[in-house]
Amino acid sequence: MFISKMILSGGSRRKDKFWQIFDNEYALHQAVWDLFGDRPDRERDFLYRLETIGKWPVVYAVSERRPADSSELWDMETKEYDPKVKADVRLGFTVRVNPTRKRDGKRHDVVMDWKYKSRSGDAGEEKKRLLAELVAETCTNWLKERGENNGFETLSLRADGYRQNRFIKKKSGLPVRYSTVDFTGTLKVRDEQRFKKMLFEGLGPEKGFGCGLMLVRRI
Repeated sequence: MFISKMILSGGSRRKDKFWQIFDNEYALHQAVWDLFGDRPDRERDFLYRLETIGKWPVVYAVSERRPADSSELWDMETKEYDPKVKADVRLGFTVRVNPTRKRDGKRHDVVMDWKYKSRSGDAGEEKKRLLAELVAETCTNWLKERGENNGFETLSLRADGYRQNRFIKKKSGLPVRYSTVDFTGTLKVRDEQRFKKMLFEGLGPEKGFGCGLMLVRRI
């Protein structure tokens, strides 16, 4: 496995491809996919997270293959990734996820799902809570539940940046809708095999749109 950091190169803004990337949000995600798309039928074998520094994107990725930039837009730093994790070790982490639950055979945003229950009368007085409190509780509970199945226990946790993302796929014209929330905190590894598998395969759905990559550090 490899871990990479990719930033737009200094001369990229002089190229037409650069402005195509910023045509819409979907185009930016597609530009990341192009870094790993060595053939048309290639299935996703990478995780990524898209950030911005100032106005420009920065991409972090964990992948089975090294990224390749045919557009010559990116400066890339890539190294082998084989994290040494053991049970009971404590790590700092950050992760962007799409927190959903299944209901009626479909995936529903956990915040919107709570609002649905509130409208149906199942949430009682809880419906009066502020959105920030609602996001913190519902999303935090979601992550803690996933931790049990992925070999870690959260010790401290902060939920920020809840966002509902909407855009249109350029080729198909189909709408894309999903929510994201950013978590920062500390954790304890409980099962090193499950935890390492999660670092490579991601956490939760919508990995194709930059969710699920957990970045960790020693503390």
